[in-house]
Amino acid sequence: MTSLADRHARVLSGMRPTGRLHLGHYHGVLKNWVALQQEYDCFFFVADWHALTTHYEDPSLIPRAVHEMVIDWLAAGIDPDKARLFIQSQVPEHAELHLLLSMITPLGWLERVPSYKDQQEALKEKDLATYGFLGYPLLQSADILIYRAGLVPVGEDQVAHVEITREVARRFNHLYGREPDFEQKAEAALKKMGKKAAKAFASQRRAYQEAGDTEALQAARDLLAEQQNLGLEDRERLLGYLEGGGRVILPEPQPLLTQASKMPGLDGRKMSKSYANTLALNDSPKAVEQKLRTMPTDTNRVRRTDPGDPARCPVWQFHEVYSSADTKDWVAQGCKSAGIGCIDCKQPVIDAVLAELGPMQQRAAEYEARPNLVRQVIEQGGAAARASAQATLAEVRQAMSLSYS
Repeated sequence: MTSLADRHARVLSGMRPTGRLHLGHYHGVLKNWVALQQEYDCFFFVADWHALTTHYEDPSLIPRAVHEMVIDWLAAGIDPDKARLFIQSQVPEHAELHLLLSMITPLGWLERVPSYKDQQEALKEKDLATYGFLGYPLLQSADILIYRAGLVPVGEDQVAHVEITREVARRFNHLYGREPDFEQKAEAALKKMGKKAAKAFASQRRAYQEAGDTEALQAARDLLAEQQNLGLEDRERLLGYLEGGGRVILPEPQPLLTQASKMPGLDGRKMSKSYANTLALNDSPKAVEQKLRTMPTDTNRVRRTDPGDPARCPVWQFHEVYSSADTKDWVAQGCKSAGIGCIDCKQPVIDAVLAELGPMQQRAAEYEARPNLVRQVIEQGGAAARASAQATLAEVRQAMSLSYS
């Protein structure tokens, strides 16, 4: 990466391999990824090591699940020419950075991650008293920091994982970013900006450090991003010099909050494989129609002539996702007056879901017929990801006095 602006424009996100995806995944994650790849430098990875934290006893299903999930990503519109798609375990730098970060991360930080106890409670049938399970938030941090990603798309319930990553990066930079001659190198870098820009930067730095002026902080960051004659190390030093620390080796990522998925399951609960209430992205049209036609409806509508209440009906939640305002008005009035039956109500949803899935299933069939192409996409994405990861790790190893050449 050549600038701080580029770095902030890098997005990192991943999924555990669970096999074929469903509409909940599409509306909750994949649609967002498709939009992000148009605007950001995106790295999307299959988190197969993370799958082992809870499924270490039987990993045999992982390879097939990886292949199926990547096909669904591609079918949903993830473009390998715009985003790097790769498998976590094929970039071993993730593991090395995880190990190095584990040397400086307090145990209490991991134990207080909200999902640690929540997952132990939810998965009581599994033995999760392992280091891998305790340390998976730190592996997530390594996933993010190895690419020095600026943005991590998450829902509100996942912000804590980004926050621990920020704390780890901050601690790392505090321990290893303070070079013996840091200030002299920062001042030398400042002179490379030219007199006018250097004077403006110094003024903004004083305003931030002496008066806490956050606008001055942002203005100085923007000024750094505009400089054409500064190398990456000089930029990192000046950023640390500005913020009152040392050289920023591992930038702190920011959470990119995404809207919670509104995709309901067939029973009105959240769509989830564990609830057996999903519409898979590869469900045949016949299966989709059968699942939607047999969905439960308002239990008060025993007979066709009984009026109903859309608010009590799981099908209405699908209309909220798929139907136009006119269709929703027709459904609401017809249901409340018993002017339409439940089958009538479901038909627009069936049509909309089939229209959405059709193009995806066509693309999926093309990739399934060309497994070598899928492997090529993963290999190319992995090579690009690994090159970026190796560059970061080289700096980390040097900062930790582990570079012997």
